Amino acid sequence: MSEIRPVECWLTDMDGVLVRENQTIPGAAEFIDALVAGGRRFQVLTNNSIFTPRDLRARLHASGIDIPEDAIWTSALATAQFLDSQRAGGSAYVVGEAGLTTALHDVGYTMTDTDPDYVVLGETRTYSFEAITRAIRLIEGGARFIATNPDPSGPSLEGTLPATGSVAALITRATGVEPYFIGKPNPLMMRSALNRIDAHSEHTVMVGDRMDTDVISGLEAGLRTILVLTGSTRADQVERFPFLPSRVVDSIADVVPLVAEYAPTDLVEQ
Repeated sequence: MSEIRPVECWLTDMDGVLVRENQTIPGAAEFIDALVAGGRRFQVLTNNSIFTPRDLRARLHASGIDIPEDAIWTSALATAQFLDSQRAGGSAYVVGEAGLTTALHDVGYTMTDTDPDYVVLGETRTYSFEAITRAIRLIEGGARFIATNPDPSGPSLEGTLPATGSVAALITRATGVEPYFIGKPNPLMMRSALNRIDAHSEHTVMVGDRMDTDVISGLEAGLRTILVLTGSTRADQVERFPFLPSRVVDSIADVVPLVAEYAPTDLVEQ
């Protein structure tokens, strides 16, 4: 028998779902407009820790997508929230940019390279050998190792760029210490996003473009999932995974009609 569970809230990835290299993916603006018009609670998630929510809102708005600042949840914000819950008022040596340092400052963390509680690794387009070396030595000295997300690479107009996961692997190889990753696919990021909008997992859908981050973290957090084929995972790759999304669609434009439905029939638990 089918158990009809109404869809009240939505989580969606940003890159590969709403935008691609600062270009709006067709249907993205209409999707956000439908969520707002329908009074749906939602959060836009990103593993990118470079930018603050204010920065991202401005970038999205320039691309034609109007998203409130408080509807954007980054791996930097999730990392800061986690560290605040673990060791309030602590200290960290940060390898990252404004999105991460601002989030940590906002929860009362002190940035230092002298005996910090944590080494926190985030995304940056200017990884410094000196900064990485300092991080390695601080971890060897006892600092706990945190990384915002495990993504090994990211896109750019010039081609692939090494990302947080790759640099974390370098540090791990040098120190023998594995980081704790906060961002997707850690369901911790999903659950923190749900808490921000007072949403229950059984009544929320996650939309993403990657099976190995968006879909699996949605599944592990108890959400229904939609995979769009405008980003990382291709249609021919879906069946290779030992888990499946609730639905696979070509793009976010195909999700727009579902927003108006109280309980989308093809997302009902069987």
